Amino acid sequence: MRFRRSAVALVAVLALATGVSACNDDSSTGANGDAKLEKVSYLTSFGTFGREAYAYVALEKGYFKDAGLDVTITPGKGTVDVMKIVAGGQADYGIGDFTAVMITLAKQKLPVTTVGMIHQRSMAAIVALDGGQIKDRDPKSLVKANGEKTRIGDQPGSTNQVTFPLYAQQVGIDKNSVEFVPSPPPGLPALLANNKVDGIGQFVVGLPLVEAADKEKKRKAVVLPYGDKVQDLYGNAIIARDDLVKDNGTQVKKFTEALLKGLTDALADPAAAAKILQKYVPDTNVTVAAKELELMKKYAKPDEFKGALGEVDSDRVQRVIDDLTKYEVIPAKSITPADVVNADLAPRG
Repeated sequence: MRFRRSAVALVAVLALATGVSACNDDSSTGANGDAKLEKVSYLTSFGTFGREAYAYVALEKGYFKDAGLDVTITPGKGTVDVMKIVAGGQADYGIGDFTAVMITLAKQKLPVTTVGMIHQRSMAAIVALDGGQIKDRDPKSLVKANGEKTRIGDQPGSTNQVTFPLYAQQVGIDKNSVEFVPSPPPGLPALLANNKVDGIGQFVVGLPLVEAADKEKKRKAVVLPYGDKVQDLYGNAIIARDDLVKDNGTQVKKFTEALLKGLTDALADPAAAAKILQKYVPDTNVTVAAKELELMKKYAKPDEFKGALGEVDSDRVQRVIDDLTKYEVIPAKSITPADVVNADLAPRG
C-alpha cells in the first residue's frame, strides 16, 4: 500500500509539472506588480472534456489572478485518484463526484473535505441508443419482459453503479433486474455502439460523445438521469486538503469564488467557454465541448434551485448519508455531514 501511494504521488508530481499555469515568468506579482501570487495546484475531475472548461475560463479571464492565486490546472483521473493526490499534498484542490467522495471517506479516512458544489444535482445516468430496449426517460424500460437481466457497461465502483439501488427504489423497479458489466470508461461509447450491452453508465453530459461513437448508424442517445428521480444527490464537488482548509480558509474561499465565476461564465456562454478550452487543450472538439456545457446547465443550478451557485446544504447531505446507509452502500454511522463538508467555507445564498 505504501509503495502504491508513493507511485501515485510521483505520477501526480510529474503531471503537475506539465499542467497549465495561470501566469508566466512574472507571475510572482499581482495585477499591480506589487503583490505576490500564491501558487495553487488544481485537478479536474476527469480529463479535459467540455464539462471541465469552467476552470480554464477562470484561468483565461484572470479570475484566479484577481484572487491573488497562480493556479496550475492538471487533468484528473477520477474521483478517488483526485482525492488521494490532494490528500497526499501533491495538489491543493480537485473536483470529484460527491457521492463517490462520501463513499470513499466512509471507508478510508483521507484528509480532504468538500468546500463547494459544482452541480446541485447528480449527473449520473444510464445511457443507451435509440431503437433499443431502453427508452428515453422511461425507467421501467430497464426491466426485460422475458426476465433476463439488462446489461449495463460501467467501471466497477462507479457512482452510476453504487447509487443504482437508490434510483431503482425511487422508480419502482427491482435493482436485481440490471447487471453491471465491468468495462473501462474510455471504451464504453464504442461498447454501446457495437450493441455489446443494453446501456452504459455515463454522466448526462457524455451524450455527445456517445452519439459521436455511433458513426455507422448515427443513432440518438437516450438517457435515464438519476438526478431526475433522486434529487438529493449532488454531482461534482470542490474538494480541498484538511490542513489547507484549517490554516488558510481565506485562500480556500477566494479559490472557490474564482472557480465559480468561471463556471458562471461557462454556463452563460458555452460556445465561448469551449473555445477557451481549445486554447489550452488544442485537440478539443469545440462543438462537443459546447454541447456538454449546455447539458450541464440544469445540473449546476436547476431552475427550482434558489440558493447560491456552489452552495451545500448539510441537512440534504445527511439525507444522502441515510440513503447510502439504508442500502448498505456505506457502513452505518461511518460518516456525518461534518466529516465530508466544511459548511463554513462553502458558498451561501
